This record gives sequence, C-alpha cells and structure tokens, in this order.
Amino acid sequence: MTPAFARFTAPARRRPELWRLVLGLGIIAACYFGWIAAMSGLLWLIPGPERLNAGLRGVGPGGDPWSVIALLFTFVGPWVGTWAAVRLLHGRSLGSVIGRGPVVLRDFVAGLVVTALAALAGLLLLPFAPPLEPATPAAIWLAFLPLALFGLLIQTGAEEVVFRGYMQQQLAARFATPVIWMGLPAALFGLAHYAPGIEPVSPWLIVLVTGFFGLIAADLTARSGNIGIAWGLHFANNVLAVLVISAMAGLDGLALFRIADVNAGAMGLEALLVADMALMALVWALARLWLRHR
Repeated sequence: MTPAFARFTAPARRRPELWRLVLGLGIIAACYFGWIAAMSGLLWLIPGPERLNAGLRGVGPGGDPWSVIALLFTFVGPWVGTWAAVRLLHGRSLGSVIGRGPVVLRDFVAGLVVTALAALAGLLLLPFAPPLEPATPAAIWLAFLPLALFGLLIQTGAEEVVFRGYMQQQLAARFATPVIWMGLPAALFGLAHYAPGIEPVSPWLIVLVTGFFGLIAADLTARSGNIGIAWGLHFANNVLAVLVISAMAGLDGLALFRIADVNAGAMGLEALLVADMALMALVWALARLWLRHR
C-alpha cells in the first residue's frame, strides 16, 4: 500500500466492520433504484406525447437524446446513497471517499489528457474497424452537449465514488491483500455491466472489458490516493463511447456516429473490444508514468 493510499484509507479505518460496508452498499442500491422510480414517476406525470413516452419507457436504454440524458441522471441516486452510507454508518464525509479537491481536479485533468493521447493511437485501428454512419445531427448533438457532459460527469463520478472510493477504501481498511481490495471492486464493477440483451457481442465480454478497466482504475486510485485520475479516465472513455462513436444498439441516442455493420471490416466488434483493452493498458501505462513524475 502506497503512503498516498494509506492516507486515503485512513478515514475508513475508524469503522472498518464488514457489516457496515454490506449495509452501506444496500443503502446505495436502495437510493439508486428509488431515484430511478422517482424519475420515472415524475416523467410520467409530464403532459405531452403519451406522457413523455411513459416516463421515457421507465428511464430505459438511451435510444434518443432525452432518454440518454435521463439514463445518465439516474446516477444521482448512488451519489446520495454514498453520502448517506458514509455519514450514517462510518461517521465521515462524502469528500473522504473522493480526496482533496485541488488534487482530485489535477488528477482528473491528467486522466483526460492520457485518454486523449491513447485515443489518438486508437485512430490507427479505424481502417480495420466496421464502417461508421452518422447517428445524431450535429445541431441536435451540440444543443444537448452541455447537459450530456454534465450527466456523464455525474454517471462516471458515481461509479468511481462507489467502487474506487467507498468500496475500495473500506475493503483496504479491513484486508491487507490487494487481491481483495482491488480485485473484488473490479469484479463487481464488471458484473454490474452484465446486460444479456445487448447485441451483438457476448455480455461476458462486456463484463471482462469493464472489469479490466476496474482493475486499472483501482491500481491508479491506490497509487494516487484519490479517485481523480480514475474519474478522468472513466469520463473521457464514456464521452468517446456515448457521444462520439456508439458501438451498442440502443445506446446511440446522442452519438455522432454509430457502427453501421458490425460484420464489415477486417475487425469485428468483439475484436475491437479486445483492442480497446490494449488501449486501456496504454492509458494505464501513461497514467502511471505521469503519477511517477507529478
């Protein structure tokens, strides 16, 4: 454990009991699903075309701009849940699972930069990728962009606060081995993205890719002593996947481009996901290099 991570986990050591963590995760889940139910109900009450498509189909997958925005804002729930869990069960502040503000901001920006550098390397794969087609008209995309960026900040931050902040801290306060306090949050993060209805790739490949990202984010959190750099990587990655090029049907409501034919090109979608893991490894190496010299 690095000195920076030891300082980051110090607040969790005051109340490290596992029952508190389990109950805390239950509170976070209850707030998440409760917020989704509340959003669905409020949207259903709005007068308009079929009551705003019956609460945007219960805040379902993002097949159009407004449903993408609604989907991103469902992650207000985990923010509220984490705040409640750390206050009620651990007697500490939400800031203690994030890190010191100026350092978090600096590391967040570093995460954006290293992901952008890796994305430039990823352009080399475009000739081998399936062809792209326009998805969202530029005028609509620009109109929704500020709200979408804010929503992505909420969504990615919520996942980092829960998995790399709260969960990783509490496990590290209880167990000495990184296999547990890095591996378990990464595995649960991957499983949280299991979606059997997503086509055309295996849902277990999605679990593998997201779990791999979870390991990278956990390692960078352990070395930096805050969630800033992991949050920056996560935010930049989701901007590319949600707002630039969408590979998943039903999640392209605000993407500039979508993959037109997953079977065309020298590389299929599954091969691209494996290549994406290699780019993640490049991002991790660049981030580690930056942390070593910051």
